[in-house]
Amino acid sequence: MIPRVIMSGIRPTGTGAAHLGHWEGALKSWVKLQDMGECFYSIVDWHALTTEYQDVKNIQGNVRQVLLDMLSVGIDPEKSVVYLQSAVKEISELFLLLGMMTPLGWLERVPTFKEQQAQLSDRDINTFGFLGYPLLQTVDIVIMKADTVPVGEDQVFHLELAREIVRRFNGLYGDCFPEPQPFLTPIPKLPGVDGRKMSKSYGNAIYLSDAASVVEEKIKPMVTDVRRKRRSDPGVPEDCPAFALHQAYSKAEEIAMVASECRRAGIGCLDCKKILINNINAFLDPFRQRRRRYEKMAVADILETGNRRAAARARETIARVRALMNV
Repeated sequence: MIPRVIMSGIRPTGTGAAHLGHWEGALKSWVKLQDMGECFYSIVDWHALTTEYQDVKNIQGNVRQVLLDMLSVGIDPEKSVVYLQSAVKEISELFLLLGMMTPLGWLERVPTFKEQQAQLSDRDINTFGFLGYPLLQTVDIVIMKADTVPVGEDQVFHLELAREIVRRFNGLYGDCFPEPQPFLTPIPKLPGVDGRKMSKSYGNAIYLSDAASVVEEKIKPMVTDVRRKRRSDPGVPEDCPAFALHQAYSKAEEIAMVASECRRAGIGCLDCKKILINNINAFLDPFRQRRRRYEKMAVADILETGNRRAAARARETIARVRALMNV
């Protein structure tokens, strides 16, 4: 059996830290996949520019925070190539070359293009870079010759675009790239404290590096089922963002109890949230402990080693692409 080549990335935006949505949507799979193939895990700082180009001062400082998060959850630099996107200059070259043959309509139909324009209405993201970021995602994948990409369900469309671009390139110029396949995560979307999808951009995230007191501060005022205006009002757990987090981080018997008591108003939202706070903090404690150990180490050296290994793979790919495209 041919070993898998696995690639994925994370953006150093917002506070720079990864959140529970990143864990459920990607990092959990990253850790698992380390023993299933050759892994390339990137901190995608160029992707950060697609929404943060007007305020770039924190991007490079955030890189260290993301790296610490990756190490804290169990990404092992002895098993995986951990690298910085901007350190691999061949990525920008391949972005240009693939941009020459990618139809504009393919990018315009990506669902998140219009969705994020609406959600991030306070920023001017009507730019070529934002329109083209799904192509840049494709480049990140194919330049490492990856055939497996761990994604949440909300990213499957982006991966299908990557597959279309690969098929178009291979059809025009000759076989070069494998068609990447999704490695789906069991929880495709995790709600943030405001009920929307958890996202740095929305400011609604619980971060892997959050202290226990910060987790409590975020969850206490969290949005719940709108039917429960009073303590005596029964609720529908399936419509409550806090219950969705229970399903990810609470024990089966606690989930069943919370669901039953919520439906008959036997438990208040605050009591429900106290259980959730304890369980999320218990889940995050091992990450916090590992992070404290890495904070005392020269983690920049880990990134430099990964940069060299990733750049070597990228140079091989670019040489093949140039030969096929006759440029």
